[in-house]
Amino acid sequence: MSSATAAPIRLDGVNKVYDGGSVAVGDLSLEIPAGNLVALVGPSGCGKSTVLRMINRLLDPTGGTIYIDGDDIASSDPVELRRRIGYVIQHVGLFPHQTIAANVATVPRLLGWSKTKMAERTEELLNLVGLDVAVHGDRYPHQLSGGQRQRVGVARALAADPVVLLMDEPFSAVDPIARGRLQEEFLRLQQDVGKTIVFVTHDVDEAIRLGDRIVVLSQEAKLEQYGTPAEILASPQSTFVSEFVGADRGVKRLSVTEVPSTGLKKPPPGKHPRVSDDVTLRQALSALLDGDTGYVAVESGGTVAGVLSADDVYRALHEADDAVMSS
Repeated sequence: MSSATAAPIRLDGVNKVYDGGSVAVGDLSLEIPAGNLVALVGPSGCGKSTVLRMINRLLDPTGGTIYIDGDDIASSDPVELRRRIGYVIQHVGLFPHQTIAANVATVPRLLGWSKTKMAERTEELLNLVGLDVAVHGDRYPHQLSGGQRQRVGVARALAADPVVLLMDEPFSAVDPIARGRLQEEFLRLQQDVGKTIVFVTHDVDEAIRLGDRIVVLSQEAKLEQYGTPAEILASPQSTFVSEFVGADRGVKRLSVTEVPSTGLKKPPPGKHPRVSDDVTLRQALSALLDGDTGYVAVESGGTVAGVLSADDVYRALHEADDAVMSS
């Protein structure tokens, strides 16, 4: 599919103070690299969604500057700016009186695209999010499941090939099984489209699973830590971050650490459970515990490269932590 060049985002001393002196965002400076998915996490009411709404000028900051691709967004026409930014919200916000196809084509229609171009783009995007236009295109939002409506919301946000995609807790309103599937599909989608994405969530596990980087915010959007999931789990920089990511951060670290590709033991006799060499230590440990030999075999290119024991998993985790903290 065609794709506009992903754009970096920079917030420079941004704050938002409402009438009466209520501070939503204190003084936030942040750089989001082009093509990265950056997750904003923090407790309810800490200003995560306010930050998102300031990026697309649904709210204007009280002070500071926001740049997209080096341009100060305050100098942009708000309507034109929003047409360059995809926006996905928790409850989707589809137009109930319009078909799914018409919903997806909302922004292209405002931009004056031809009917042929809109139809081609709609089919392309519905296929991309796993929906058949022949089956779903003429349906209405109430005829779809919650998970399907969220997919349509993502397709609509991508319709005009935006340089930035903003997502405000998009999967929190669906059940846990559908949520897991949506996260998996979204990771696949991001591999295809490579957008610059700012993703708001209160769920640390979701941020760890989806984010290239994570921004941990406390009240008034105070920046507590900004780094990769592995960096934040291996080395929380404050008591707040440590408590927020949870007492089980050791288990979470397993899910962001891949199995080692070198130093594996020679397989001893026995029928060991197998995993590929691109899985995480958490998946390897799970397979090991499901077996009864005390080892899990690691396959590379269809051949067993060696095995890991529980002690090997522990050692590999701490070696990975040491590498993260020394980088």
